Order: sequence, then structure tokens, then C-alpha cells
Amino acid sequence: MSTADKARDLQALHAAPELLRVVNVWDAITAKVVSDIPGTKALATASHGIAASRGYEDGENIPRDEMIAEVGLIARQTSLPVSADLEGGYGDPGGTIARAIGVGIVGANLEDQMKPLAESVKAVEAAVAAAQSEGVDFVLNARTDAFVKAGDRDPAEVLKDAIERGRAYLDAGASNFFVPGKLDEAQWTELVGALGERKVNMIGIPGSISQEAAQRIGLARISFGPWSQNTALTALAELAERAYDGGGLAEGVRKLN
Repeated sequence: MSTADKARDLQALHAAPELLRVVNVWDAITAKVVSDIPGTKALATASHGIAASRGYEDGENIPRDEMIAEVGLIARQTSLPVSADLEGGYGDPGGTIARAIGVGIVGANLEDQMKPLAESVKAVEAAVAAAQSEGVDFVLNARTDAFVKAGDRDPAEVLKDAIERGRAYLDAGASNFFVPGKLDEAQWTELVGALGERKVNMIGIPGSISQEAAQRIGLARISFGPWSQNTALTALAELAERAYDGGGLAEGVRKLN
């Protein structure tokens, strides 16, 4: 399939009635393992996971060249569409999206990092324009950090902020709106009511709403961010603990590589 075909498929998966479930990956082997699991329809990378695997702190500390090289390597492991977490665009959202498309990426998270709204809208517009110039119906998942960086603000004001930003990003051409954080059903329902069904994406974290609730409310997608890597690292840590205690492999370990 061509890059343009994969982008169209990813758009369709977000618009479909069924909640899209994507398990985040961070390198070639995790991409291969997850893509081979029955039921996988698309892959997503996690910037935190890729940065950590290369020895960097999250938050655009990994050089853009390294990030683009890694997401390109991931895209080459699968015939499925791949969406990449490209943080805030590394100071050049349009150029970053163009480079990502060049290595086979057909969707991306773009963080607002709670920069002034006008600046964040310009970043979305630049990303959308770059994708259009490449002739790709790119799935731009515009992310707000309104809840992640809420601190002790009134939750009602944070939600109002998120809705304002969501409307602005969708109006600027973003395909979807991503709101990481531990929101309750009422908050998700208000977001979807304000922005539309199949337009809002969530992250699965400890304490988040169930997939059944997300489906019922009308969310488009659930991803797992750094928690997929944390799951793998937990298994590794537990192996080390057992080994140092005189034990060995846990029952049920599968050889996947």
C-alpha cells in the first residue's frame, strides 16, 4: 500500500463507529510484535518510549533526526498505518510532519504544550499545510496539555480551556483532538458533545474510563502512551527480581522474536 492509501485507511479507522485501539510501540521489535497480534489495525509510537530507549528525557530532548529515523524504522516493520508522537514539532511543525511523511508516517500527535492559543493554532495550520503539500490525507491528532498541566486550577475552567483549544485546532484542519489526563465520564461526554463524535481521543492510564464507556460516549481512539513500555519494563524488572531470588522465567513467557 502507498503512504496515501495508509493515510486514508487511518482516517477511516478514526471515523468508524468502533473505538480504535492502538498499542504504542517504540522500536522495530515492538512494532513487529504488536502488528502481528490479531486485531491490530494500526500502530502508534510514543515519544516518551522512543526517547527513553535512546537515553533521553521526554520533552523534545531527543534530536529530531533521531526521532524521525526511529519512526521511519518502525513504519518499515509493518504494512499497517503508523501514527507517530512528534511532541510539539521540534520548533518546526510543518517541516517535521513533511519529514515524517517522507519515512512512511501517516498520522501524528502534535502537542500544544499550553503555548498561547494563537501560536498553537499556527502550528496546527503549518502541519496541515505540510501534509496537503505532500498529497496525503494525514491524521493530525492535535493534543492539548490542558489537563496534564492543570495543577490546582478549577477543573471546570480546565475543561472550558480544552474545549476552546479543541475547537480551534479542528477548525485549523486537525483530524482529531487528543486530551491526555484522567478525565471522568462526565468530562469526556461534555468534550464529545462540544466537539463531535469520533473527534476526541484518549489515553488509557490507571484510573481512566473503560473502553466500553469510551465507545458509548463516542470517543474515536484510545492509545496507551508510555504505559505499554512500562508494562514491558515491569516484566523485565520482575524477571531480574526472580533471578536474583533464585528463580527463573515466569510461566507463559512466549518467544516473540
